[in-house]
Amino acid sequence: MSMLSLSFTLLFIAVTIFISMKKKLLLEKDIFIGTIRASIQLIAIGYILNYVFATENIWLFFAIISIMILVAAHNGAKRGKGFRGAMWKIALCIFIIEIFVMLILLGMKIIEPTAQYIIPLSGMTIGNAMVVSSLFLTQLKREVEASRGDIETLLALGANGKQALQSLLARSVKFSMIPTIDSLKTVGVVQLPGMMTGMIIAGASPIEAVKYQLLILFTHTGAAALTSIILSILFHKSVLTKDLRMQKNI
Repeated sequence: MSMLSLSFTLLFIAVTIFISMKKKLLLEKDIFIGTIRASIQLIAIGYILNYVFATENIWLFFAIISIMILVAAHNGAKRGKGFRGAMWKIALCIFIIEIFVMLILLGMKIIEPTAQYIIPLSGMTIGNAMVVSSLFLTQLKREVEASRGDIETLLALGANGKQALQSLLARSVKFSMIPTIDSLKTVGVVQLPGMMTGMIIAGASPIEAVKYQLLILFTHTGAAALTSIILSILFHKSVLTKDLRMQKNI
């Protein structure tokens, strides 16, 4: 694909901005800034990965993955305003998930221990965990606001923190898993996922592309479940004070 051909795709952005202006949606600024940021970020990471793949420097591996985790945690924490230490709890959770996934993929020799495999799959894993984290915290805040009276009643009746928050945390975990479960149900029928589509366009066999896509789907499903469960453990004490009262700033 030539740069000229790629530039023509900006027509989609132009149409979107036009519709936003016409309907007074006030989204044109965000769309414009988002387009510029996405272009700069992707071009920059393209050159960086090109260098990393060529050098196979292990410290660059760690640096790139660490930056991914911190940025993902920062974005996820935006949904968790009011919860103590939200960013670092999300960062810890994503770090655990990344280690777990890579231990399985590399330990069982499912993928080769090279930057070409580790960094893209890490990016997908971390991005997926970020989305799950955002959904979990969004729903947790809603649940806390809606169930504050019920939680305080349970605590007054002698329930401990775990008992009072059990159903609330369970609903938050289920909510954060909805997109992952829905994608499992519709993949191959409603949508052809990005990795599979990209491999096919690049000339790979559709069967080979399906194998890699299933690898991603199964990995993401397990990682999403673990992410939401770990977050429910980490944020359990962020809802209540040490003397089992509801936090006022949530």
